[in-house]
Amino acid sequence: MHDGVSTLAPDTASPGAGHVPAPGRVASAPAGEHYSTDVIIMGAGPCGLFQVFELGLLDIKAHLVDILDRPGGQCTELYPEKPIYDIPAWPIISGQELTDRLMEQIAPFNPVFHLGEMGTGLARQPDGKWMLTTDHGTTITAPVIIIAAGGGSFQPKKPPIPGIEAYEGDVVTGEGVFYAVRKRDAFRGKRVLIAGGGDSALDWTLNLQPIARSVGLVHRRDDFRAAPHSVAQMRQLVADGAMNLHIAQIKGLAGTAPRLEGVVIDGPNGEEILPCDALLAFYGLTMKLGPVAEFGLNLHENLIPVDTEKFETSIPGIFAVGDINYYPGKLKLILSGFHEAALAAQAVHRYVHPDRKLRFQYTTSSTDLQKKLGVK
Repeated sequence: MHDGVSTLAPDTASPGAGHVPAPGRVASAPAGEHYSTDVIIMGAGPCGLFQVFELGLLDIKAHLVDILDRPGGQCTELYPEKPIYDIPAWPIISGQELTDRLMEQIAPFNPVFHLGEMGTGLARQPDGKWMLTTDHGTTITAPVIIIAAGGGSFQPKKPPIPGIEAYEGDVVTGEGVFYAVRKRDAFRGKRVLIAGGGDSALDWTLNLQPIARSVGLVHRRDDFRAAPHSVAQMRQLVADGAMNLHIAQIKGLAGTAPRLEGVVIDGPNGEEILPCDALLAFYGLTMKLGPVAEFGLNLHENLIPVDTEKFETSIPGIFAVGDINYYPGKLKLILSGFHEAALAAQAVHRYVHPDRKLRFQYTTSSTDLQKKLGVK
């Protein structure tokens, strides 16, 4: 059994000369094991991250579970460079910058991340605590659950290829079709083909190129939505003959399932087969409420009703903050979620520390809080 351990260290895997790991990458706790903590936060978007801060001020430890492979939720996955104008004290800040600042803010509290995992089951234990089970066999027990899942869980958009499910890969062998990278080393020495034109596609092109036998990138047009410096690095690798860029559409898969032997593309030269061991398809994500809908909560149009005093749901010990909750007058704004996280933390304290009196303090004047934050 494990409890709180720091997982805020950057990814130490060497991505190759001149390339820095993608912002927001953090270590993830080993999957398939059992953990115990004070609060399980489902969702590592901005509201889930700020929830860690509010809990930490009250000596409450947290584990975060997110289906994405990095913190930040929509901010980092869908619009990392899109400007946000309504975060207090920041006239303009990008989605990635906001995530990075939140990660700095919560670092003193050593949150534990379970990334690339989705909560699939929730059960009350004999001692009154909750046990969350993930799709990777991880179990986490805690007296409190806080759902901060935005609009729901992210599900990958799959290429429109009939029968693609039969080729979906094995993270151990690194062969087949994948929609995310769980273990970078699984692709060491493999012939890897990456499909997509966004940050995830470019990030993994650059990170896998030094360790893979070969890397190719397929995109339907010679225009990319990724960070300009990543695109420039990719083009330099192509110019150096270190990888291939294919401006084409994927039409099918080659090989007898489940063994993938190549990808059929339709490009300027017509149809051809690109030999590969692994296809990494980064076609974006869709949001679904997912397994949360099976947790027995009262729902309102696929949202979770909460009270506006504690942001607790219809089930004691389960709270919801951010875009996934509902109450009269609700505004789906990040700053609203921050407010909700602050009030939820006050109520959570009674579950986690029932024998302690909660004393309200200001960070500007409390030396106790300042010590927790490492500023004293």
